[in-house]
Amino acid sequence: MSGLRVIPTWRDGQERLYVYGEDGTNVAWYDRETGRVSLLSESSREAVLAVLGPFIAGPFTVGPPPVPTPVELARLSLHPDDDLAPNRPGEALLISLDREPAPPRRLRADPRRRALAAQQRVGEALDGLEAGGWRVLHSVPLPGGACVHHLLIGPGGLFALHVLPARKQRVRITDPLVAVGRTTPQPLLRRVRADASRASFALTAEVRAALVLVEPGPVDIPAPPRDVRVLTDTDLPTLTRSGALLKPADVEVLHAMARDRTTWRRV
Repeated sequence: MSGLRVIPTWRDGQERLYVYGEDGTNVAWYDRETGRVSLLSESSREAVLAVLGPFIAGPFTVGPPPVPTPVELARLSLHPDDDLAPNRPGEALLISLDREPAPPRRLRADPRRRALAAQQRVGEALDGLEAGGWRVLHSVPLPGGACVHHLLIGPGGLFALHVLPARKQRVRITDPLVAVGRTTPQPLLRRVRADASRASFALTAEVRAALVLVEPGPVDIPAPPRDVRVLTDTDLPTLTRSGALLKPADVEVLHAMARDRTTWRRV
């Protein structure tokens, strides 16, 4: 068997390496934590071990996988091109910058770079919450070219996070307008609410909206905006204190649904 590829993913804070065939079907996976290679077919043993060789460190065992749960079965049947879990923070911006780089002699910095740095900063903080039973997806694409910057799923519920870079600048929020520094106020909160509403429709579950200000200066909010939580990047851990709304099994089911690209095509 040739043409195998290895795709890393994270689960419960641990890295797992999945091996896929040329047709996109899952062939095996390697758990670094347990040091076990799970084979779906004994006939692929040699090819799988060859492609995993550079990634395996220390002793390991090889054998058939444990009986999968329904959630694991759904994930195993998911084509890798439809799996959003490997998306990096700011994935959509990374693709945009790769396809259309900024002119080399641009007088001002490309605003996409600032947005990317902000999303990466927030993404790193959210990834750190996985040890507490939370799951996060980055750059979830929506029809029409929009995307949810980060989708957080965990015991405290679901949150659609929109990231706004505001390094050392004053931010004024008068629902639905948001102004950063001296820029013209924009009705950003309408988009934040719309993204959360579309996520709720796709997942058939309540998704709460949140606007995350990254490294802002003074923040002026005369009245709390309706149905949108406003946070700074340093406030993100407070999302985990939202109370126990979902059981671990519910979190996994919602995460499995959300990571499937086809879930979002109907919103």
